[in-house]
Amino acid sequence: MRTTVKLGSAAVALAAASALLLTGCGSSSGDSSGVSADAGNVAAVSGSQGPGTLLDTPFAKPALTLTDNHGKPFDLVKQTAGHPMLLFFGYTHCPDVCPTTMSDIALAKSRLSKTDQAKLDVVFVSSDPERDTPARLNEWLGAMDKSFIGLTGKFPAIQAAARSVGVGIDPPVKEKDGSITVTHGAEVLAFWPKDNKGHVLYMSGTTAEQFQHDLPKIIKSEAP
Repeated sequence: MRTTVKLGSAAVALAAASALLLTGCGSSSGDSSGVSADAGNVAAVSGSQGPGTLLDTPFAKPALTLTDNHGKPFDLVKQTAGHPMLLFFGYTHCPDVCPTTMSDIALAKSRLSKTDQAKLDVVFVSSDPERDTPARLNEWLGAMDKSFIGLTGKFPAIQAAARSVGVGIDPPVKEKDGSITVTHGAEVLAFWPKDNKGHVLYMSGTTAEQFQHDLPKIIKSEAP
């Protein structure tokens, strides 16, 4: 299995503006990962002193209804309305970036007050929906935080939703050796509850401590 990290246009803009060095997913087969850019929406990005970068043009939540990790329909816009939300596109067979990112978010969330923990929605949308069944998502996410929301469904709808927030993903590709290559963005988008828009972008490599520092402000719709 191989994972390729794909940088969406928001990430490309951020990299150009901040001259950040971006790291990609590793490979379970030992191959080096590639990084490619997606021609989606272009987001203006403002500077930031912390790990999260404020978007000058916030993203609307994707209009997306999928099946959640309990096998029920989940309307992303309606069911997270008025909630602070972290959104990540990835897949459960990912060897490194996805489990690391979700584990760091889980650890950061566990260190918040019980009140703030109850307010925060963390949504993981599968970029490999054929293999990521509701049961698989529930088991994988439940090992980190049972409140995490996993979503799966038709790939074209997921890809369109990802592109609407500047995250590039490609359909999984089965290689000649039987391995599966999954190309997906590694960005985490933070949505404020006051307007339900994505205001802060986190790149791969953001630590649990950095998420922990920023989350109380995200929950209050404040810039970290």
